[in-house]
Order: sequence, then structure tokens, then C-alpha cells
Amino acid sequence: MYISVVIFLYFKSLQLHGFKSFADKTKLDFVDGVTAVVGPNGSGKSNIADAMRWVMGEMSAKSLRGSKMEDVIFNGTDKRSPMAYAEVAIVMDNRDRSLNMDYDEITVSRRVYRSGESEYMINKAACRLKDIHELFMDTGLGRDGYSIIGQGKIDEILSAKSEDRRHIFDEAANITKYRYKKEEAERKLAQTNDNLLRIDDILTEIGNNLTPLEHQAKKAKKYLELRKVQKKLEI
Repeated sequence: MYISVVIFLYFKSLQLHGFKSFADKTKLDFVDGVTAVVGPNGSGKSNIADAMRWVMGEMSAKSLRGSKMEDVIFNGTDKRSPMAYAEVAIVMDNRDRSLNMDYDEITVSRRVYRSGESEYMINKAACRLKDIHELFMDTGLGRDGYSIIGQGKIDEILSAKSEDRRHIFDEAANITKYRYKKEEAERKLAQTNDNLLRIDDILTEIGNNLTPLEHQAKKAKKYLELRKVQKKLEI
């Protein structure tokens, strides 16, 4: 059983094609209020939650109940051949500008091929996975969000280390984006420091070679002068 809680944001629809058990194009419309999906075991209820988690940037195949990412693609049956790709799109109402984009409606879609190639789009414009992660930061959604709670998730949260639980509170307090920007800035500073160290090493190596090269240059210059004298004498 999965429970999805969305604060401020309103999901309008979810479109699936080739994702797990959804071989045909399927569109789920969400109306005002509570939407419940009811069915027996094995009917694909959990696949809907997996699709929502996946389209919002989940990269762990284990979290999607698979061993590799290609497992989300419809694998075929005795009467139907496997699909070449899986695609999921989620449409959200953004009239209150909960997401930092100047659109009343935002569609996030993701596609993966059996070759391992992936495509990400926001409002049908190609983007990076990083853009999707940043879009959902501080909303409770996305790969690190707390809005989709699966079986055993509560026990996992309670038994997790304090630093792991902190991510949930950071997300709820709307400071994840700032922490992410801080970590990204620190990574860039560390890379810059590494580059400076390499430059210092290169300068030191060049400095050690300057004296021998200077002697060689003087010898070469002296050789050229004597060579000119030799040519004159020969003539």
C-alpha cells in the first residue's frame, strides 16, 4: 500500500506507456479530493506509485523493485512482445507557482530505452535529470521527498541513522535546495583547489628545469655563432 501526500501541488494526470505492466498507453486523471486505486494483489497498484517516483527522478532500481533500470520496461507476455522503451509523464497544476517555473501547468516526462539511454523533458523541452531534481526540491516530492511512503518505509525511517533522517526534516523545512547549492559550491571550490595544486606542481617542475634549459640555450646560441664563423672561413 502506498500513500501519496502532496502539499500545495495538485497532480492533474499521470500518463504511462510501456512502464512495467502498463503496455498500452494509459492515462489516470486525478480529480479534486482523494483518489484511491483499489485492486487485488498483482493488479499493478504499486506500479503506479513506482511510475510517479520514477518520473520525478528516482535512480535506484532497487527502490523501484527491480535489479536494473531496464526492468521498468514492459517485458512482454506469451501473447505480446516486449516494449522497446518505457515512458511516464506527470502533469501538475502550477497556478500557485509552487514550482519555480512561470507556467500554469507543468508536464515532467521521462523515457528509458533497453539500450540504457534516457530522455528527460519538462513541458516537452529536453532537460537534464539535474533540472528535474532541482525542480522538485523543497516540495516534498522527488527522489528524496517524503510524499510517497511505501511498504516498510516508516520502519526504515525510524531505524535509520540520525544523519539519514535529517534529509526528511530538511526537505520539510524547505532548506534542501540551499543545502544542495552549498554542497555544489563546496565541490566547485574543492575542484578549484585541486586545479591550483596541479598548477603549482607544474610551475615547480618547470622551475626545476629552467637552469638546465638556460645552460642548453647558451650552448645552442654559442654553437650558432661559431657555425656562422665556420661558414665564412670555409668560403
